[in-house]
Amino acid sequence: MIHRFILSLIIVASVFGCSPSVVVERPTLVGAPGTDVGIVGPALSAEYIIQPGDRLDIKFFYNSEMSDFMTVRPDGRISLQLVGEVMAAGRTPQALTDLITQVYDKELKNPEITVIVRSFGARIYVDGEVEKPGEFELSGPLTVMQAISRAQGTTEKAWQEVLVIRRIRGKEPLVIPVDISAVLTGEDFSQDIGLVPFDIVYVPRSPIANVNLWVDQYIRRNIPIGFNLFFPVN
Repeated sequence: MIHRFILSLIIVASVFGCSPSVVVERPTLVGAPGTDVGIVGPALSAEYIIQPGDRLDIKFFYNSEMSDFMTVRPDGRISLQLVGEVMAAGRTPQALTDLITQVYDKELKNPEITVIVRSFGARIYVDGEVEKPGEFELSGPLTVMQAISRAQGTTEKAWQEVLVIRRIRGKEPLVIPVDISAVLTGEDFSQDIGLVPFDIVYVPRSPIANVNLWVDQYIRRNIPIGFNLFFPVN
């Protein structure tokens, strides 16, 4: 319920211009999860990029007592024996392996180390008129249509335009309208943009022409609290 309330606030403020801190952009490129996060989507990455929440298995072949399992913290760092903290997020497993080997080179003789990603912490969220709303693991390149497919597709009440809500650290949040009908007909595959960790894909029920009607349909029927206490509807 809390997730739906927060999502509702973002969508109303974004679509109807109620908040100056939200940017609405039309998609122009197809992207996929990677290191170069832009306005519409990140650049395609040939390798997986470690994210906060990932579970790492760090193996020392000749110093097994140093081997460890650890989770990448929200700040992207991990804590290692003898050498302290290392930035793991934003690097490929091979790049992190090279970095850890380098920092341990002063502590161990000829360290042989490897980093294995055992589980993935990055998630995306699909809500609205889909058969199975929820959060889904983001372990590799994923587009809007693929995310909707993971949610078992849209319902018969779904509208043809969906919204991708993207939060980028240090920048204004983005709301990206995506015309999925253009993708389904083959008219414009560039609409099927790549998702990045913690994107929200929202599938509306119908054109949101009247904000009060939409608030009644989506918010008041799903949030068991007085919405007027938090957001003006008139």
